[in-house]
Formats: sequence, C-alpha cells, structure tokens
Amino acid sequence: MQLHNSTATIFVPDGMEDLTEALSRTTHLAICAHQDDTEIMAYHGISQCFGMSELWMSSVVVTSGAGSARTGIYGDYTDEEMREVRMAEQKKAACLGEYAAQIQLDYPSARVGDPNDTALVNDILTLLQRTTPEYVYLHNPADKHETHVGVLVRSIEALRRLDPEQVPRRVLGCEVWRDLDWLMDEDKELLPVSAYPNLAASLVGLFDSQISGGKRYDLATAGRRLANATYFDPLSIDTEIALTYAIDLTPVVTDQSISLAEHTLQHVDRFRADVESRLKRLG
Repeated sequence: MQLHNSTATIFVPDGMEDLTEALSRTTHLAICAHQDDTEIMAYHGISQCFGMSELWMSSVVVTSGAGSARTGIYGDYTDEEMREVRMAEQKKAACLGEYAAQIQLDYPSARVGDPNDTALVNDILTLLQRTTPEYVYLHNPADKHETHVGVLVRSIEALRRLDPEQVPRRVLGCEVWRDLDWLMDEDKELLPVSAYPNLAASLVGLFDSQISGGKRYDLATAGRRLANATYFDPLSIDTEIALTYAIDLTPVVTDQSISLAEHTLQHVDRFRADVESRLKRLG
C-alpha cells in the first residue's frame, strides 16, 4: 500500500503478516490529529472491540507529534526526539488496546490545514478503502484546535469520495479540545465508556511525554467522562459512570448538499434558541 510520506508507518500489534487481512478486519476506525487523541476521543470504539474476535479497532494518527509542548525530562528534547517518543507511545497504546492496526502518517501540522494539499485526503481515502469500517470516529467540528479541525475536514473530503457501498454506517465527531455538553440533548450521540476503567486510565496514562510534559490529560479525560455521565440528566439516576458525547456527522458524508459548516451551525442555532427561550419564559 502506497502512502504519501515514506516515513509513514503501519503497525499491527498482534503480528498478523497479511496486511490486507489485518486492515480489512477493522470495524471501528479513529482518524485523529495527534498521538493520544484516539485514546481520548474514541475510547467508545476501543472498549467495544476490546477482547472481541469479530470487532476490531484501528487508529490513524495524522501528524508527527514533533511540535508538542515539553518540560521536565523532555524539556531538552529536539523535535525529532519528541517525534520518536510520541510515535513509540502510540504503538504502546495500540498494543494495550489490542488494535487491529495503528497507522501514523507523519505529516507536519502545517500541512494539515492546507486545502490545496491533496496528499492527506488521498492517504485517508486509501486507508478507508482498505479498512472499510462500520464506525468512524473523527474530531468534532466545534473543536478549538485548528489541527484537529483540519484533520476533520480532510477526513470528510475523503469519506465523500468513497463508493456508496463503502460508506460507514456511522460517522461521529468526538470531544477533545472542546466538549459537546452544549449540544441539545436530542442532538447528543451518547457513547458509554464505563467498561474497563483500568484500561481507559492506562491508555491515556501511558502518554508520559504529555503528562510529565505538563498536561494532565489522564485526569482531565476521566473527569470529563464522569461529569458527562452525572450531569447529563438532572432528573434521573445515572445509568453510566462514564460517558462521552459526539455529534452525528453521517448526514454530511451521505448528503453532499449539506456543508460541514451548515450542519454544525444548525446545532449552534438550536442551542442559542434554547437558551433564549428559557430566559424569556422565566424572566
């Protein structure tokens, strides 16, 4: 399989030698910007597939990780050294989570946001055609990290180029650098992530370059999931101890007359109208 960057890697944790077979068993696929994004935003898919023989999680990480913040023992690391550390951490996560495959495309972040650079779209399209997943986890379109949104946009472009029989059953935009609590409840895709709490903690916790480097993603991720479960409904008893929210992006893929911006802003408008209506009614 030909990918654009010669430094791109495909890692198969269980050692299956037939790459076509290893990729084609994928049922759940995360396409994300950075190392550890899969473990934060797509744990629903990881937990659904963990220990199952017929369900398999695969992860695509687009960027190299070279430009990440660093301090402590990583403070003097060069960009290349940090790239190697982060890519190695991602492979460890793939082993721990029992992924079908871990693909790292090794793009610099600056290229992700270029709408005229078609290489990334072609790479994502190739991987979608090889994996044919039923469920795809992407960044959400209201995320405040530009690289995340750039990867999302390129991924939607690739998904729209698939043959109809290869289009995934569900495409979900997930939480990382902005949660989705603001969505109307009827618009929230509720993804239970209560299963295997030790696995959930370990997956995020093994990215030591980020945690020791100054960002407690392990605590923040667990806290958000708990908060989502507890604060979802003020009038009922919790049925999950951990929950993530997603926005359904399937219509944007299946109906190309719907723009990603239009789809997202309709949700924003419904939130605004809900706030306005409540204040007027009670004020």
